[in-house]
Amino acid sequence: MLTRPELAFLMEAHSGLSARIAEEAGFEGIWASGLSMSAMLGVRDNNELSWTQVLDMLEYMSDATSLPILVDGDTGYGNFNNFRRFVQKLCERGIAGVCIEDKIFPKTNSFLGENQPLADVDEFCGKIKAGKDTQTHPDFTVVARVEALIAGRGVDEALTRAHAYVEAGADAIVIHSKKSTADEILEFCRQWENRAPVVLIPTKYYRTPTDRFRDANAAMVIWANHNLRSSIQAMRDTCAKLKAQETLLEVEDAVAPLADVFALAGAQELEQAEKRYLSTRDPARAVILAATRGEGLGELTADRPKCMVPVRGQSLLGRQVEALGRHGVSEISVVVGYREDAVVVPGIRKVENPAHASSGEARSLALALTQGEGDTIVSYGDILYRPFFLSLLEEAQADIVLLVDPQADPAAGGQLLRDAVACSQPHDADLEVTGAPVFLTSFVTDGTAANGTFIGLMRANAEGVSRIRETLAAMEVEGTLDTADLGAVLTRLAGEGERIGVVYVRGYWGNVNDLMDLAQARDAV
Repeated sequence: MLTRPELAFLMEAHSGLSARIAEEAGFEGIWASGLSMSAMLGVRDNNELSWTQVLDMLEYMSDATSLPILVDGDTGYGNFNNFRRFVQKLCERGIAGVCIEDKIFPKTNSFLGENQPLADVDEFCGKIKAGKDTQTHPDFTVVARVEALIAGRGVDEALTRAHAYVEAGADAIVIHSKKSTADEILEFCRQWENRAPVVLIPTKYYRTPTDRFRDANAAMVIWANHNLRSSIQAMRDTCAKLKAQETLLEVEDAVAPLADVFALAGAQELEQAEKRYLSTRDPARAVILAATRGEGLGELTADRPKCMVPVRGQSLLGRQVEALGRHGVSEISVVVGYREDAVVVPGIRKVENPAHASSGEARSLALALTQGEGDTIVSYGDILYRPFFLSLLEEAQADIVLLVDPQADPAAGGQLLRDAVACSQPHDADLEVTGAPVFLTSFVTDGTAANGTFIGLMRANAEGVSRIRETLAAMEVEGTLDTADLGAVLTRLAGEGERIGVVYVRGYWGNVNDLMDLAQARDAV
């Protein structure tokens, strides 16, 4: 990330949870902020946390994410000997790099006070050399943070120190400033002439357009404390509401669903592991219906099906496979058709529907449900959803269960959407309190009032899979299978007395049918 031509971005994190959220958002790397880790434990950013306490926190962060982590190592927690021990322990925990600043231990946060004392250049260079000599992984990165501008000593001293630090072995330079404009930062970059990668932390000069950093040949930008600051504001708002109102009614819709907390913590993986190691039940399976091109996306699907269109650098299908894998799904069958050769995602089994252009979802589902009797998740190939949706499906008691969004207007633009559904009762606040079961009445294809939109994600247990197979077989005999969509199959089952469960979900998902949907897809992931 430091050496590639494109500008890279690191997102601040201070815990395993915030690290996982940063990864979920699509960031490529993490800044483990000393300020944020200190504040999270209620202490000052003045080396009041010991380096062993920081290591404990980093271990949880490293375990929680696959992203590279650059650690805010303050001044290195002492002299060269303290720093080289710290580097050794970071390497043992799979941390990608450490940034140390050229100030005196114990440090003072850069945004507090004036004329902060700086470390002796030779002493700091020795610290850098000790770290580089100690690292046990060839790609471990030592970044030197130059505080000359923070101390008011100007660009010339900043350049002198930066040149010395790179000569000592630093892999990159952080040039830091607390001014509200980036003038001296950009002047440093101009005179630096890209001798080594430069990292910027625009906390104070946040009004500067990011393209100016690109023009200055900066290698990386760190969003240094914004997860922490946003969480403080959110917690204050929640506390104030609960103190004033003494009820959860006005709070519940504004906070993350409890199932999201469990999903971020990996509860579903433990559940699947228990099924694997403590029972003889078949492992969960998934079927993704992804045979169509997706005409609404124009040239984006000229050489690939809709499921392979990228969102934030990862295909729709890739995101689904990742979510299913985190949930412990061991077998993922993807029904392909249009440009099946372009469907390349590790960990899937492709099932070809040669008649994809003239048949619908029912035929694709029949081709995929030919083996296995365990729990099966069925998904459209063009949807995005939060991973905790899979836990909601698993927790439901019905043999077949659908996720329905009551807020998604089933009659948007005056035209009834094809996945509009009528249910045994509409969604309301009382329903959430009582937990009363809701069942599918039918998919709506006429003027009948609808209660929401099927989001394209369902689950069937072994009994449910068996009944779906029986219905598909009957439709094959009748000659109606090729013209049927999934809604027709489920409506028939409901009409024959099958109690198909409905779980209402509000938001946190999206489907991609056209370019507008694609532009809005980031809100669903």
